[in-house]
Amino acid sequence: MNRKSNSVAFTVRAIALVVALLPGYGQAAEPTVAALRAFDEYTGRVEGRLEGQHRAGSGFLALPGDREALARLRAGEPLIENLAPRGETELPDAMLHHWRGTAFVPGATAGEFLRLMRGFEGYPRIYAPEVLGAHTLNSDGDHYRVAMRVAQKHVITVVMDTDYDVAFSALDAGHVSSLSRSTRVGEVAAPGTSRERTLTAEEAHGFLWRLNTYWSAEERDGGLMIQIESVTLTRSIPTGLGWAIGPFVESVPRDSLEFTLTATRNALRR
Repeated sequence: MNRKSNSVAFTVRAIALVVALLPGYGQAAEPTVAALRAFDEYTGRVEGRLEGQHRAGSGFLALPGDREALARLRAGEPLIENLAPRGETELPDAMLHHWRGTAFVPGATAGEFLRLMRGFEGYPRIYAPEVLGAHTLNSDGDHYRVAMRVAQKHVITVVMDTDYDVAFSALDAGHVSSLSRSTRVGEVAAPGTSRERTLTAEEAHGFLWRLNTYWSAEERDGGLMIQIESVTLTRSIPTGLGWAIGPFVESVPRDSLEFTLTATRNALRR
């Protein structure tokens, strides 16, 4: 990286750090009722679309229409797309992020994918360093309640204890899917020390308020095409500072999705 690139990177992170420490921004209350309602309405539409896709094997995945893009996928190049429509990303005092990633795993099967995704206790190994710990709270058939300790790297590394409702389903042996909705997100202060505690809503920074994740996997072309969509709710960016920290804040959900997609593909290869 040249001197100019280093300077730009440092400037963005420095501005983000200053903003994080500004009065009224360093700490954030819980998301507003209006923001949560908008998030639920948006994810409801996403889930309705996916339910329709998953009922028909011919359109189980949202794949690119051109042959060149499909060829790149089969050759090992992941496809990352920003799906958040204009006008719907900025909610009342919050931001919505919607990303989709697709990758191809030669020789893998839908059954292997299901076994991998159901093995929550193995997530810290597969998804390190983002997943620090994971265990099943309870299960009932294809439905699970799962607890995870996760880390997100912003200007600093933020550790959170999160709970999820997860459901798996299958159209047939070669078409499987899962739905995961966060039910609790608690930011952890001083993790791993004697001073560790969960921050109150007034103390937390709002780096992550909600996270829904949707997986789809289809056997085709001698392997498995896997696709993940994530819809995230985070705090908003202060007025007038979007030019400075907007790209930095918006890159975190994308980078996390790409990391999860790549780690899943690598685990299936092994």
